[in-house]
Amino acid sequence: MSLLFSPLTLRSVTLRNRLWVSPMCMYSAVDGVPGDWHHVHLPQFADGGAGLIVAEATAVVPEGRISPHDTGLWNDAQRDAWAPIVRSIRDRGAHAGIQLAHAGRKASTWWPWAEERGSVPASEGGWPTVAPSAIAFEGFAEPVALDSAGIDAVVTGFADAARRALDAGFEVLEVHSAHGYLLHQFLSPLSNHRDDEYGGSLENRSRLLLRVIDGVRAVAGEDIPLLVRISATDHAEGGFVPEEAAVVGGWAIEHGADLIDVSSGGLVLHQQIDLHPGYQVPLAETVRQGGRVATTAVGLITVAYQAEQVLATGAADAVFAGREWLRDPHFGLRAAHELGAEITWPPQYQRARWR
Repeated sequence: MSLLFSPLTLRSVTLRNRLWVSPMCMYSAVDGVPGDWHHVHLPQFADGGAGLIVAEATAVVPEGRISPHDTGLWNDAQRDAWAPIVRSIRDRGAHAGIQLAHAGRKASTWWPWAEERGSVPASEGGWPTVAPSAIAFEGFAEPVALDSAGIDAVVTGFADAARRALDAGFEVLEVHSAHGYLLHQFLSPLSNHRDDEYGGSLENRSRLLLRVIDGVRAVAGEDIPLLVRISATDHAEGGFVPEEAAVVGGWAIEHGADLIDVSSGGLVLHQQIDLHPGYQVPLAETVRQGGRVATTAVGLITVAYQAEQVLATGAADAVFAGREWLRDPHFGLRAAHELGAEITWPPQYQRARWR
C-alpha cells in the first residue's frame, strides 16, 4: 500500500492522495484576473493525478501583488473568473486550493522574464510597498513601515479574500507566510525591527500571522481546511530558524490552521542554501516533531520513490511538488504507475496504466 496514494482527510475534505501541486506564480493575469492560461494550466494537473492543486500566490489587496501580472482576490470580478477554473479542477477529481498572499516589500517587481530587475517604477505601473520596517529587500525600493491601521487592513484583506475564494468554490485555503513576503517579513528579525507589539520577541513577531489565521478561520468556519506556508529558515545569520518555526507552527495550529507547509528562504539575497534533492525535507520533519503538527514537505522532490520515502520516514504528512509538475503534468499518474499504486485513472488514459 503506497502512503503517497493513501487518502488524507482535513476537516470536511478528503484528498484522494498526498501528492499535491505547489502554488507557482504564472505572472499571466490582467488586473488580477486569471484567464485562459490559468484555465488550461491548473486543471491539467487534476487529469494528471494530483490530490490537491493549490493556485498561485494570489494577492489579497492590489498593493500585495508581487508583480503587476499577479492574480488577485480583492474584487468580485476576480472571484468570478476563478470559479470556472475551480469547477474544472473538481470535475476532474482533484480538490482546489488557493494561496492567499501579500508580498510586502517584495511587491511591485518585474516578472521573471522581463528585461528589467528590481522594483517597477510608477511610470510603468508600479506602486509604493509596505513592510514591518522601512528596510528594503536588496535592490528594491524602500518600503513604508506599516502603522496600526495598515496592519488592521492587512488582516481584513486576507479575510475578505478568503470569503471570495470560498464563493469561487475553493475547498482549501493557504496563508502565505514564506519566501520573504509580508507575513514572513514580520516573522524574521532580519526584516522586522519594530519596537511595538509586532516586533522583538517571537510571540510579537508572530502576532500578525496569527491574527490573519484567526481572521481567515472565522470566515472559513469549521469545515474548510487551512494550510499555512512558512519558510522554516532564512538561511542567513541572525534570521528565522527551524526551532522558531516549530513553535510558530504549533501556535498556528492552535489558532485554527490544520497543516504547516514547510519551505525555506526568500527573505534576503545573501542567503546560503545547500540545494540538493529533498533539501527542505529535514525542515518539515523538525517542524512536525518540534511543533507536534502535521506538515508537508516541498523542494526538489522529483521522483515517486523519493516522495514515498518522505512519508515512510515520518518527515511529513504530504508532499508538494512544483517544477516536476511543470515538466510532467501527469506526474501523479507516473508516480502511481512506478509505485504500483491502485488509483482511478481518467478513462481516456487507461491504455497507459499497465504498460
